[in-house]
Amino acid sequence: MEVILKKNVDKLGYANEIVNVKPGYGRNFLIPQGYAVLATASAKKAHEEMMRQKSHKEAKMLAEAQELAAKIAEVSVSIATKAGENGKIFGSVNTVQLAEALRKAGYEIDRKSLKIKDEPIKEVGTYEAEANLYKGVKQAFKFEVVSE
Repeated sequence: MEVILKKNVDKLGYANEIVNVKPGYGRNFLIPQGYAVLATASAKKAHEEMMRQKSHKEAKMLAEAQELAAKIAEVSVSIATKAGENGKIFGSVNTVQLAEALRKAGYEIDRKSLKIKDEPIKEVGTYEAEANLYKGVKQAFKFEVVSE
């Protein structure tokens, strides 16, 4: 029995794959739980059309991510924070502050996709971070921590 998976199923396949399963497994578990739909001729055509459209969307998103990565590589972001006389910061700089500084510079990047390489940052100076913009598109950039 052929089914089209709607969700990832362990040891069976990933979402949007067409897989062969035993009829009982498909009828009694996968379809009632919403993990799959029966792969009829019309469902297969709809699936092919959806996958074609999805590939166009993914190509567009990949191009946008690569364009953003090129812009971010040259950006210089500065994070102002309270620091003592010897350059020690009260607290530390994290991805939330970095995402806020990038947003002020005109780049909308989720803080969850940012990773600071030398974390925790507890001194004034120049540091490096990496933005995971899309599948396989990562860009490293530098930012500066300055005293207020």
